[in-house]
This record gives sequence, C-alpha cells and structure tokens, in this order.
Amino acid sequence: MNPKIALAQLDLPPGALESNYRTVEKAAGEAASRGADILLLPELWASGYDLENAPTYASPLDSGWFERMRQLASSHEIGLGGSLIEERDGNYYNTFVLLDKQGQRLGAYQKAHLFRFLKEDHYFQPGGHLTLIDTPWGKVGLAICYDLRFPELFRAYAVRGAEMIFLVAEWPRKRIAHWDILLQARAVENQCFIAAVNKVGTSQGARLGGRSAVIDPQGKILIRGEEDPCVLMAGIQLDKTEKTRRWMPVLQDRNLDVYG
Repeated sequence: MNPKIALAQLDLPPGALESNYRTVEKAAGEAASRGADILLLPELWASGYDLENAPTYASPLDSGWFERMRQLASSHEIGLGGSLIEERDGNYYNTFVLLDKQGQRLGAYQKAHLFRFLKEDHYFQPGGHLTLIDTPWGKVGLAICYDLRFPELFRAYAVRGAEMIFLVAEWPRKRIAHWDILLQARAVENQCFIAAVNKVGTSQGARLGGRSAVIDPQGKILIRGEEDPCVLMAGIQLDKTEKTRRWMPVLQDRNLDVYG
C-alpha cells in the first residue's frame, strides 16, 4: 500500500478542549474528503501544555479524550495519530496513540524524553519502550517532539525495520531551524520516511513554528507547511525505504565494534 498521509497543522490553544475538538473534527473531515488514509494531530492536541491541570484532562487509554479520538477516527473512517494525557496507576504520561480507520488502537507510545524547559518532568513520567507497529500503512515508529533531538531513538526504530516514523509536536518558532534540520537528518541517516506535524499559534507565551513536513528516505521534502493553520497531504511510495537501504546499505555497514 502507498498511503496518503495528512498533517493537521492547527492552532489549538491550551485548555480549550471543546474548541480544539471542533477544530480537529473539521480537519478530519477535510482530510477524509481528500482521500487521506491517516491524519496526524499535534502533540497534546486537546489540552495543550496546560500541565498544572493535567489530572483534569487525563484518562486511561480506553476512555475520556482517547475514546473521543477513537470515535472521531471511526466516524470519518480515517486513521488518526496524536498525543493526549494518559493516566495509569496514579501516574501521567504524554501518550501518542495510533488508531486505524475503524478506531481500533494499533499502538501507544509514552514520550521517552521529557522537556525540562517546560517542566514536563514535573508532571509526567517518561515512557520506557519503543513503539514499532505493523500498520495498514507500513511498519511505523512513534515519537513525540523533544524526542527529535535524540538520534538514538530513531536509529533504534530503523534497525528494527521501521519504514516510516510519525512525530507529533509543539515546537516553538524560535527554534524552528533546528526542527527543519533535524527532520531531514533523521530521514537521511535512517533511510526512512518522516511524517511530522507541529502546531501553530501560541503556547506558554511562545509563538509556535508550524513547518509540518513529510520527508522521504533520501531527505527530499515531499510537502512542508509554513506558519498558517492547514491540512497538508502527501502520498508515500513505501518501497522507497527498502530501495534506498539496498542502494546505500548504511544500516548494514555500521561498525558496532567501535561504538557499540
């Protein structure tokens, strides 16, 4: 399958849950009408970084905003991915869930690298595992925002056979040059597709950067947004991952005796 991936680059203010839901619902309808197979939503798309009120927004994976997200996927018959606040055993996690078009959960990833600049580590527990999923759209790894700065995570997905990595984010405009560079670097060094969605608008007094993008295994930008709200879409030729890795076998040529 060569999937069509949509990115919901949206303005989703902190704490505006019902308004944000309506914005996302409209984006889901647009993406579905344009033939998208899956729509990626930004990090903490419902609540934003209103972390002091995290317990108010949190729920287990099968209820609350996770259930509303499931209903959204099934009603529009589109795959959905995005992060929300998960509550489990009295702890809270920034959790990326991936759903198929029937709303069935394919997998969940708890953010492994917590962003101390925003005191994320005061409110959330870090995740302790990779999430690599055999999906209808290929073999997909999941990552969230600050994870982008940690190449080890992306390489771990690549050596386990990831064909694509989905990343959801709330990344500020003032560091958007890093975002652009790192997205391309992660695609090139791991020879896989990167589909990354970022918010626009403001959060915590900072302007957010947009620049959501889909990048192919050789670093070609298939589509990229600017700073305006939009739904971006790109078609993926999934076999390009295998072809690129066969053409230049970087993963096979690693010298693990040197660096482990």
